[in-house]
Amino acid sequence: MNKQNKVAGFILMILIIAVLAACGNAEGESAGDTSEKASEENNKELAIGQINWAENIAVTNMWKVILEDKGYNVELNVLNMGTTMKALETGDIDASLEVWLPVQDANYLEKYQDTVNFSEATWFDNAKVGLVVPTYVEEVNSVEDLNEHKELFDGKIVGFDPGAGTMEVTEQLMVDYDLDFELLQSSEAAMLAEIKRAVENEEPIVAPLWSPHWVFSQFDLKFLEDPQNTFGGVEKIHHATRLEFEEDYPEVSEWLKNWKMDDKQIGELIDYVESADAPLEGAEKWVGENEDLIGEWVK
Repeated sequence: MNKQNKVAGFILMILIIAVLAACGNAEGESAGDTSEKASEENNKELAIGQINWAENIAVTNMWKVILEDKGYNVELNVLNMGTTMKALETGDIDASLEVWLPVQDANYLEKYQDTVNFSEATWFDNAKVGLVVPTYVEEVNSVEDLNEHKELFDGKIVGFDPGAGTMEVTEQLMVDYDLDFELLQSSEAAMLAEIKRAVENEEPIVAPLWSPHWVFSQFDLKFLEDPQNTFGGVEKIHHATRLEFEEDYPEVSEWLKNWKMDDKQIGELIDYVESADAPLEGAEKWVGENEDLIGEWVK
């Protein structure tokens, strides 16, 4: 090979190496871009705990609609309250939308305050919890009246989910008032079915309930007076998130802090969700009719 051919071959080799290097850089940039894009996509994934209580089903589905309209992919995980708190601690879910304070869920606040973020912001400020009876049970108006009329209720308080904060406070209430009653455990749906059956037959029944709840629009129920204030006074409803949620989702974190509802709004939302073929359909309808309110939260 003459000198001229050697030079040409050398130049060709340089060009080939340069092209390969450029391709490698392009592929590296592409991989980096893909990785960054994947990271962004992961930050659009949210897991929210859902508890099978009427208002919780309503607000979790409402937020699923709102967040998915904003480009997030939201998974609702059906859990009880105790499992929800544990899942927040381990990071298996991102948020829980219903924590009642200062009384009902105080035990969870005490246990998880260092490993779960309990927001100081509240979305409902006029909640109430207590034992209820139908209004036609005229002889019972206070928790203190229950033992005297134990036979009316067959010595039973019809409860719901074991582990729920309200159930634990009810157990404490039975101690405080020395109630000779049995607290039955079941589910919210089963408890409401028992209330419905009792009211339709004008029979006595006593159960722990809370407001806001759609059941008060369906049946005439009254809260029993609680002189020792075991159930507390006015409760406020907060949300809770896993640690570092605010850093990972600053936008969503701010939206949740802006969230506020009154009795009429939450009552209507629950009604829409309860009466729809599927909770998400009811939530979608309500969100569509309340864009101005939601705009105040997600501004």
